[in-house]
Amino acid sequence: MKLKNNLFKTAFILVSVFTVIFGFSSGSYAQNIDQIPLRTLDGDTIYLSQIKDKKILIVNTASKCGYTKQYADLQQLYEKYKDKLVIIGFPTDNFMNQEFKTADEIKEFCTKNYGVTFQMMDKVDVRGNTIHPLYQALLDEKSNGYGKIQIKWNFHKILLDEHHKIIKDFPTSVSPLSEEITKLLDAR
Repeated sequence: MKLKNNLFKTAFILVSVFTVIFGFSSGSYAQNIDQIPLRTLDGDTIYLSQIKDKKILIVNTASKCGYTKQYADLQQLYEKYKDKLVIIGFPTDNFMNQEFKTADEIKEFCTKNYGVTFQMMDKVDVRGNTIHPLYQALLDEKSNGYGKIQIKWNFHKILLDEHHKIIKDFPTSVSPLSEEITKLLDAR
């Protein structure tokens, strides 16, 4: 089973890298991020192209961080705006190894402690040589149509519009329930 998971992860990373390298040579930024495979904690693959007519809040998360309590605020935000917002959490171990090792541990922690029902993905890197292709695209200021984004810690938030273009990014210190975020969700 472990070998099968490792083979799947290796294949998933290779497909993702090829999608970024070859898929970004033509087409728009939004079309390209829509084509990047995203693996859920349950092992399913989804694509942003499956999300229609909703804003998307992308958040790099960690289960053992001083900001982990933001899971509760993210869940509350999701419940209030789920008719027009999808929240996607990306667990990461990039900042002082503050995430559990397995998808099962992450899922159990999020569900048991915060009642998380929004979409949680498999653990990824949001910086460095093994950065996930979605984050690589989002952070590429030459093509993202937004500019420079620096993820300095866990719970950095990136809000995309209904066409998957970046509206705004928010550092860790900005609460998911802050007016800074909710006013963008309330806007037509």
